[in-house]
Amino acid sequence: MLTASILLVIASGLAHAVWSLFTKSSLNKGVFLWSIIMVTTVILLPYLIKELWFTPLTLSAYGLLLLSAALQAVYALLLSRTYNMGDLSQIYPIMRGTNTLFIPIVGVLFLRESLSPLGWTGLLCMVIGFLLLSGIFTSSRSSGQTSDKSVKPFLMALSVGLCTTCYVLVDKLNLAHISPIALLEVTNIGFVAGLTPLVIASKQLRREWKINFKTIALGAILNPASYLLFLFAMKYAPVAHISPLREIGTVFATILGIVILKEKQGALRILCSILILLGILIISFWG
Repeated sequence: MLTASILLVIASGLAHAVWSLFTKSSLNKGVFLWSIIMVTTVILLPYLIKELWFTPLTLSAYGLLLLSAALQAVYALLLSRTYNMGDLSQIYPIMRGTNTLFIPIVGVLFLRESLSPLGWTGLLCMVIGFLLLSGIFTSSRSSGQTSDKSVKPFLMALSVGLCTTCYVLVDKLNLAHISPIALLEVTNIGFVAGLTPLVIASKQLRREWKINFKTIALGAILNPASYLLFLFAMKYAPVAHISPLREIGTVFATILGIVILKEKQGALRILCSILILLGILIISFWG
């Protein structure tokens, strides 16, 4: 079952990278994200209602589901803004690697935990990759000050990564009370709710569908599939063993951004994504 879980997680990472490419290529990122999630939300709603009707949950379990939905709403808003601000090859590795970077740091500083020498090596790989992607060494300078053109997307991507860390931990608890498909619907509802005010204010829904109908349709399949594959993998293997492998998507997304979107600093960003992935794997398995 562990081998099957690993394959599921790698497929999850690839699917996530591809729908992220579609989002970055869209006209209005918030409208596009709302559209691809709304399709699945409508389809899965009867399934969620049926499961909750025949398998009532405790009050605390419902509270965890509400927390998951709320985190998804915040995540959706942060994600749409981040895709508007930065290149896919810059922001994606940061968003995906943040949780592995900060959890060991918090453990060492506040929980009296320790890292092995290999763990510190992995952490160093990630820090180097993050700093190079932040743009503080490569951005243009004006009047002796570093331009914030690259730094702001970097900071937004960090916030997305922190939010991702929170909802993955909450969803792991939720899987003890609800099926992966029903949980996916709960997260979809939170995601859509977070973006709905933005979509209404933009008045660009019809335009986005007219121009990007095909990628919306593909994104509507790949987006839930990426997280559903991961949820099923968590069902059969410890999250600490399989979650890091999902971040192979950092390399996939970086290559897609450089090759398809023609983003700059290609060699540097591929190196950074590999460094971050290497750091994640080292910390997770030997840290």
